Amino acid sequence: MTIIGACLLILGLFFFLATTIGILRLPDFYARMHAAGIGDSLASVLMLLGLAVYNLHHFSGGALVTSVKIMLVCVFVYLASPTGTHAVIDAGFAAGAKPWTKEKGDFK
Repeated sequence: MTIIGACLLILGLFFFLATTIGILRLPDFYARMHAAGIGDSLASVLMLLGLAVYNLHHFSGGALVTSVKIMLVCVFVYLASPTGTHAVIDAGFAAGAKPWTKEKGDFK
């Protein structure tokens, strides 16, 4: 159980790192929000699942209840994060954020 929990935590950390690189490297608001929304949701859920699995290494009733609560937080994050990302993108669109277009001579 400890190895599985550690693997999930490391995988979540990898996706947080990939999300950070995506936010820094992508050209416009919409692409950055796409990277942030998808990567943040997946990384958060993986790390929370890793914590829930790691919490069960000393199996007891209290540990089981705590792990179930952590999994309920996973469900909430997985539902709320894409919804929040969509709301921010919609607000950016309403504010007039223009999508990136590749112009001649633009090598970014």
